[in-house]
Amino acid sequence: MNNDEIIRQTRCWLEKVVIGCNFCPFAAHPFHHDRIRYSVCNHSSLEQCMSHVVNECITLDNNDNIETTLVIFSQAFASFDDYLDAVELAQQLLQQQGFEGVYQLASFHPHYCFADADADDAANYTNRSPWPMIHLLREVSIENVLKDFARPDTIPQRNIETARKLGVEAMQALLDNCRQP
Repeated sequence: MNNDEIIRQTRCWLEKVVIGCNFCPFAAHPFHHDRIRYSVCNHSSLEQCMSHVVNECITLDNNDNIETTLVIFSQAFASFDDYLDAVELAQQLLQQQGFEGVYQLASFHPHYCFADADADDAANYTNRSPWPMIHLLREVSIENVLKDFARPDTIPQRNIETARKLGVEAMQALLDNCRQP
């Protein structure tokens, strides 16, 4: 699959699932103002993928017009366990490279499963995406949007309730719809 199609699927997921289900009340603004960078990593080796993540942090450092970046792995981390190991390593690399406190990681994967959830729990769809990806968020942006948001600590529970209310079939259909050509 080519990068344009991978990005189209990711944009559809953002619009229909993340924004459409209001899983992230802060996503609509950068989405509609084209301030999200979609960076497809076509490498399969862990080292090359981690280098790609660090390079995207440098790109963010050098481009104030980019609000946030989604690093999308097209050839790596099909296994959720391998992906979790990669996210942990990416977090360590950000710390080693001096990006701790500058960027925050959020994680999304087609088989995402919260540690305390059953695999078939609809709540997992709050972090399920068409492709394995790492979301790089500017910490200062998070701080700025949270200043005007009452009770941000309620977002995760609200998201779980929304996903469970919609149900596994509906959540899977939303995700599948984004994978359609």
